[in-house]
Amino acid sequence: MLRIDLSGRLAFTTASSKGIGFGVARVLARAGADVILLSRSEENLKKAMEKIKAESDVEVHHIVADLTKREDLERTVKELKDIGEPDVFFFSTGGPKQGYFMEMAMEDWEKAVELLLYPAVYLTRALVPAMERKGFGRIIYSTSVAIREPIPNIALSNVVRISMAGLVRTLAKELGPKGITVNGIMPGIIRTDRMIQLAKDRAEREGKTIEEALADYAKPIPSGGSASRKR
Repeated sequence: MLRIDLSGRLAFTTASSKGIGFGVARVLARAGADVILLSRSEENLKKAMEKIKAESDVEVHHIVADLTKREDLERTVKELKDIGEPDVFFFSTGGPKQGYFMEMAMEDWEKAVELLLYPAVYLTRALVPAMERKGFGRIIYSTSVAIREPIPNIALSNVVRISMAGLVRTLAKELGPKGITVNGIMPGIIRTDRMIQLAKDRAEREGKTIEEALADYAKPIPSGGSASRKR
């Protein structure tokens, strides 16, 4: 098994009081990195911090913020400066409102961008200068398998998350020569709170059990999908 030593490094993870963000923070801490957790819920953050401290001998910091609010983004950057300069940045966020394309109002599209894309760009712009100065940085964005194949009933996520792929590829080319790697991950069907809610809604709509709805999300779509070709 590959062992990664991040001793002496500082990692910043968003949406990290639970779910994927918390799991990533735990792994980074186990690798020796000091970590900064961010979430809207201080109560959940404290629980997450206790769990990490119990299993890893690292410093654990936290920031309470709602990244859809501009004032919270500005405050987050200020608090990061007080804590230190992150070497690793893992960006994750919850999902936008669910529903089909024609059910979404223009306000819903604006909120989806403010949730998924704007904070990723804002925080990246704030963190990159220090990484460039050190000649080292690791940036990872958590996106979705919806980038490759749209998932029913989450039109906003399907569309807006594709912009994250463009962000990843652009930054990888621009920052790679400077010692900063940029990657995106596409989590599949993971039993998070978000996934459970999607399954509940689908189960109610289609008269199925939650487990049956979850299984449906994991099935390939045989027809009606977009075509792509590797070159």
